Amino acid sequence: MFLEKFKLAISPGFDPDKHLKSVGLANQTTMLSSESLFIADMIKKALIEKNGADKIDAHFRSFDTICSATQERQDAIIDMKDLKPDLTVVIGGYNSSNTSNLFRISRQYSQSYHIDRAECIQDGKTLRHKPFGEKEEVIAKDWLPKGDFSIGITAGASTPNNVMGEVLNKVIHLAKTN
Repeated sequence: MFLEKFKLAISPGFDPDKHLKSVGLANQTTMLSSESLFIADMIKKALIEKNGADKIDAHFRSFDTICSATQERQDAIIDMKDLKPDLTVVIGGYNSSNTSNLFRISRQYSQSYHIDRAECIQDGKTLRHKPFGEKEEVIAKDWLPKGDFSIGITAGASTPNNVMGEVLNKVIHLAKTN
């Protein structure tokens, strides 16, 4: 059953009875910690079921590879939902797993835009951004709300401070003149 289910995802000669006796788990450092822990727990439970709880240390080891800066930003974007921002701007590389996760979370509670640099903000009416799950940037029209509004701004862990500062300055200037 296992081999059939995973036939397109295994190497030639793979034998689960032989090659899954012991499992080490190290996840991408920028994935959500909760997802990493969930995966580790599923694998651990399966190996306990197969080998017994008393033998788990001989068959399973999970490595905590989550970057602390990444975790802090994930916690902050989750907490930001309580502030109910009207708009959230997520800054960082479009290929960044960490930044994409921040964007995915922010979309759950506010209008959100993922940009990779300050130049994406053309004015209060036009913004170049990459929608979630898309491959290319698009143009958003009338992206900045009129009147009083609240905005959340976050950035991926590897986004340089000067890029965050440039975006923040641009948004503040536009908000004052909008």
